[in-house]
This record gives sequence, C-alpha cells and structure tokens, in this order.
Amino acid sequence: DFITKPFPPDVLRLKVQKALEVREQRERLLQENEYLRKDAATDEGFEAIIGQSAPMQKTFNLVRKVACADSSVYIYGESGTGKELIARAIHDASPRAKQPFVRVNCGALAESLLESELFGHEKGAFTGAVKRRLGRFEVADKGTLLLDEIGDISPNIQLKLLRVLQEREFERVGGTDTVRVDVRVICATNKDLAGEVAAGNFREDLFYRLHIIPIILPPLRERREDIPPLVEHFIKKLAMRTRSDVTSISPEALKSLMAYAWPGNVRELENIIEQSLVFAEGEAIEVGDLPTQVSGAQSGDHLNVPDDGRALPEILEDLERQLILRAFRGAKGIKTETARLLGIKTSALYYKLEKYAIDDNVL
Repeated sequence: DFITKPFPPDVLRLKVQKALEVREQRERLLQENEYLRKDAATDEGFEAIIGQSAPMQKTFNLVRKVACADSSVYIYGESGTGKELIARAIHDASPRAKQPFVRVNCGALAESLLESELFGHEKGAFTGAVKRRLGRFEVADKGTLLLDEIGDISPNIQLKLLRVLQEREFERVGGTDTVRVDVRVICATNKDLAGEVAAGNFREDLFYRLHIIPIILPPLRERREDIPPLVEHFIKKLAMRTRSDVTSISPEALKSLMAYAWPGNVRELENIIEQSLVFAEGEAIEVGDLPTQVSGAQSGDHLNVPDDGRALPEILEDLERQLILRAFRGAKGIKTETARLLGIKTSALYYKLEKYAIDDNVL
C-alpha cells in the first residue's frame, strides 16, 4: 500500500493503523498455526478409541450425550487410560468440531510459563518476551481447550482460571487490555480433585466450575476384554514404524498380556507392543518377545538367571549385552532409535556399544 504527496496527517495515521492491524493479524495466524500444527500431529479422533467392553461402551454413550452440550467436562482416569482421546472425541462430535482443539499440559510447565502459555503475554512483559504472544485460550477461541493434568496448577493460576470460566475474559501477562473468548473447557486429571479440595490444595469454587459433567475412565485391568482388539490395533499401527513383518500375536503371548496388571494402562500396552515388534523375528509376537515383567505375569516368574557358577555382575553384563544387541538389531542399527527403545541417552548407548563390541557387523 502507498499514499501520494501531499497527504493530510489523518490519512497517514489511518494507513499506519491499518498496517499495524494487518501485521498483528498475520502474527496471530502464524501463532495459531504453530499451536494447531503441533496438536494436529497427534490428532487421531474417535477412530483411535478401541473398546468393546461394557465399561467403554458406557463411556462412549456418555461422550455422545455430552458432546452436544457446551458445559465444562471433567475427565478422571489413571495415567494412560486415554483421557486426551476422549476429550478429542467430545470435541469432534460437538458443534465446535470445525473450530480449534487446543491442548496444554498444565503439569509440564512452571507457574510463570504456564500463565504465559494459557493467557499469552505482551512484548516486554518479562525478559525474553520480544513480541506479543497469544495464549492457548485465544488460540482456542470458538473451539475447545483441554487442560491436561489440571490438578497440578498453582493457587495463582487457579484464581485466574476461575475468572476466565466465570467471565470469559482475561488480560495477557504484562497487558491491560481485556481479551474476551468463547471457549469450551475440558479438564483431565489422574488426581482425586475432591480430595485435593478437602486438603486445601485446590479451590472448591473452581472444582465445581470444572466438575459439571464428570467422565470416569476405567483402567485397563477392569476391561481386559479390550486387550485383544487393542493389540491388533497397535500391531497394525506400529508395524510400519518399526519396520516389522509381524501381523499377529501368539495365543501364549496374548495370555501373558491378559494376565498382566497394566499399571500404565493403554499407553503401557502400546509401548510394550512397539518394543515387542522390534524384538520379534517371525510374523507373530511370541512370549519371548515380551518384556520380562509381562512374559512372567502368567507364571509369576520374571527373570531366569543362569546358574553356571559365574558371579552376579558378570551375569548381569551378559544379560545387558543381549538386550542391547536385540534392540540394536531391531532398530536396524539406528542408534537414536536403539537408545529410545532401551530408554537411555544416546551418549550412554555409545559407551555401551563400545563396551560390548557391538557394531554394524552384528546386523
């Protein structure tokens, strides 16, 4: 855009104002795209929820009912039970489905960072705030905001959240302008918030604002009939990622999975299937491909230590080498993938590969 001379001051003022508005809108869109791109990477929708059991069918029916309402939803469940998937399913089936679905993990950020993440900040609000940044509430405007691990937020954030829920407005950190939003809030937690209220750790008024429609997710041990279809789903989903030829699981291995206690629920099951796909050498997952805590669940045994007269440190080193070797081969020699499968740092893996003389020649 341009103006020709001579021009009155009012025209210049309007042009500058328009340019600033265009710049602000562009920055807003860039930040929204940044948030939504991260969330879209893990968005699997309702189709990713597997459950044929009575407890899960009851949950599905409840989800369909509450989706059409616009009230706050409170999802309680142990870690790994699929709270985020349920929240996405509610959003996808709601009138807000075409609007943003935004998630923030409240337990992963310090109070100062979480405040900026939720409500945004103005340029110069604190050291490092070189430009205005939108918060998750603004990005989720007209859509749905999932507050994961809501039980971990501080009293200060609780108070500010209560105001947003009551008045649907807030100020960015370091700002004075009031921002109004229209957001449906879904919160998720693995904590007993009623107990936290009784202990004085969580505001009672905020609890009742959030606890309008409660959904309680059953742990995997209480819906074991869902394990076989979940296993089938994860094998199909993860076989390509792990470059595995596995298409099924043996009856003996499935019995071990059915007998295991599943403290980590569905997330733990997915991780174990991925690990087993890497270790499996045939077209089916066998008992020997499962981690020892799972493969021994049926018999009560967890680890068979050879009784050959060697000292314990030597036996442990031999077992460690075997495990690293299996992971290295399963990851096709890719060291970052091997370290991820073993749950160790890449630097630690390099040390152990050298210690046990494991290199590409073993592939």
